[in-house]
Amino acid sequence: MSTLVDTSAIFALLDSDDSNHTPAAEWFRREGRVQQLVTHNYVVVESAALVHRRLGIAASRALFDALIPAMDIVFVDEATHFSAARAWLGLGKRHSSLVDWVSFEIVRSRSLDQAFTFDDDFAEQGIAVVP
Repeated sequence: MSTLVDTSAIFALLDSDDSNHTPAAEWFRREGRVQQLVTHNYVVVESAALVHRRLGIAASRALFDALIPAMDIVFVDEATHFSAARAWLGLGKRHSSLVDWVSFEIVRSRSLDQAFTFDDDFAEQGIAVVP
């Protein structure tokens, strides 16, 4: 089974005070070694900025030393970027992000099974979410 890993899950794993930390940690401990975990470079950049700003350099090191190596990183190409940007801009609402729309494109184009996320936008797009 292949699972896209979203920023919300990464942050929950690293922040023990996050309300989703326990379900994220339990799912990752149970499934993280048996799932093919996939993310993309936009999620890595978004996560790095968020973790560094809110949790500091030690958590940033944990992100790059422990979590990122457990995932296959897809580097977003020009076609995926512009397809996601068109969809995002066409939506015309402020709630979702370009990074989310790139994730949706990658889930669909790579036929991934689900997303490890706490972001409701994935389910709204018909993508199965865990935990």
